[in-house]
Amino acid sequence: MKSFSWISSLTVVLVSVLLTYFYTTNPTLGLEHIKNIDISSTLNTLTNNIKTYYLNLISSVNTTTPPSPPTTTTILSLSDLAAMSRLTLPRRILKTLLAKQQSEGAGATVRRSIGTPSLRSLNPFLMLDHFSVSPGAGFPDHPHRGQETITYLLTGGMDHEDFAGNRGTLNPGDLQFMTAGKGIMHAEMPRQNPDGSPNVGLQLWVDLPKQLKYCEPRYRDLKAAEIPTVTTPDGKVTVKVISGKSYGVESLKDLAYTPVVFYDIEIGPGGRVDQEIPKGWQGFAYVLEGADVVFADGQDKEKAVSQWHNVVFETGEGGEEGVVARVDESETRPGRFVLVAGQQMDQPVVQYGPFVLNSQEEVYQAFIDYQSHTNGFERAKGWKSEIGKSMVH
Repeated sequence: MKSFSWISSLTVVLVSVLLTYFYTTNPTLGLEHIKNIDISSTLNTLTNNIKTYYLNLISSVNTTTPPSPPTTTTILSLSDLAAMSRLTLPRRILKTLLAKQQSEGAGATVRRSIGTPSLRSLNPFLMLDHFSVSPGAGFPDHPHRGQETITYLLTGGMDHEDFAGNRGTLNPGDLQFMTAGKGIMHAEMPRQNPDGSPNVGLQLWVDLPKQLKYCEPRYRDLKAAEIPTVTTPDGKVTVKVISGKSYGVESLKDLAYTPVVFYDIEIGPGGRVDQEIPKGWQGFAYVLEGADVVFADGQDKEKAVSQWHNVVFETGEGGEEGVVARVDESETRPGRFVLVAGQQMDQPVVQYGPFVLNSQEEVYQAFIDYQSHTNGFERAKGWKSEIGKSMVH
């Protein structure tokens, strides 16, 4: 038990102060009234009262239930929404293109919209694949250097393994941010779903700044439960804030070296979303599923965009604030898309397969390093992933 001697000392001081106050505020009573006060009794009473108060305070602190962790879902009130004014100057659409289906990896199917003859790259983005992978197919052992990859799993499950001994599994709604840096070799393989359905997701390649091309490889996983979600009062718009800020709700952590905002947006019939994008950042919206999404094309035009199409926006150098999108009231289902934007880089890009560098010489050296197991690829020598051996899980 703590000593309460300090309380007695404090009480003496308090009594002195009170007596002084009593006398100065009642001077007509005279000193004889003060002399009649039982100082000892007063001290004991005040000391006991202070002790009781102190013990009650300690008890209340020790028994207070810790606050529950904040929920990751925010439902805006009408006043909140009113305070967030609509964008007055939406960005113009630069181009719209269909993500055509093609084979990739070992038996996997992807719809690629960035990294094609129609759109070689979109600074800082190098490739966007909407993949569908069944057991027996996948992306077995392969290298990377000089870029970051963002993998967003929509349905199913995907296993991951690399030559450094890192292993993990992505479940629906999870993301993995991988920085290849100076070199990594890994495998990404699908899980067997009980209903036999394929594993579906997105993989986005993002360029690394020149000074980070040869950094150490790293991973950051973002679980679905960690992603904050915001819903408008009418329930017609839901935004998963993977990276960035939407309607006052911010993502939990920065996950990529290259600054990127990433939103998964679903709009019901009659709903509308207004999403700001930093000035000068390059942005796109890829329609995943559902109803056509109508995007504003500047102040005076709109464009309806259907599933598997990628909408590329201008960079907002003229003061345009961001992206405005809606779904017609007449639709019977919501429309869903991802909105992504990144900070552009002023550097040359030379890409050959999984190697993304700044010159032909660096790409040539990457092949030599990979084949000779040097300069970042030492652990690739003789390495074979466990998940890639059977090709079926």
